[in-house]
Amino acid sequence: MNTADVMTRPVHTVEPTATVRAACALLVDHGFSALPVVGPGGVLVGIVSGSDLLVANLERGAATVAQVMTDSVISAPLTATLSELASAMLGHRLHCLPVVDARGRVVGVVGRGDLLRVLTPDDDVLAARVDRLLTAYSRTSRWSAEVAGGNVVVAGPFADEAERRVVTALVRTIPGVTGVELRPVITTDRTD
Repeated sequence: MNTADVMTRPVHTVEPTATVRAACALLVDHGFSALPVVGPGGVLVGIVSGSDLLVANLERGAATVAQVMTDSVISAPLTATLSELASAMLGHRLHCLPVVDARGRVVGVVGRGDLLRVLTPDDDVLAARVDRLLTAYSRTSRWSAEVAGGNVVVAGPFADEAERRVVTALVRTIPGVTGVELRPVITTDRTD
């Protein structure tokens, strides 16, 4: 697996002549941490981060992206491995890397979330979603969820059959869940 398999595309870019205001709007609208800055032919010439734009807005001195962008950019080739991508991001404390083709044109972006998505097993993601949903429903952490192959096992105390049906129905609403099993745990309040 390499960069081409995990990158996000199409990629949103800005030109150096774009206004700081327009770049801010693009970041806010899409929730990006940075935008590749491209010149003629889509060739990477810089990057502008949310931090760059925040400073520009606070200081109110810069009008264009060219005035606040970083022009020495670390980018990734389409052939970089996941390990190489992670090393570059962690080693340089980057949230994302522009991906360039052999001609230096921006063809995608790889963010930390892209790498985490690939490196995190689907069952772990489902278990986290089930835990979040059941905690929101009960406003407590009464149940634990384990997932194997999309099959969810929910363990914990259930008040009654109606609650068991509700929990089963809730868990089935999560995309990727293929089956639900409940393992009631009986709790006893002992007073000696």
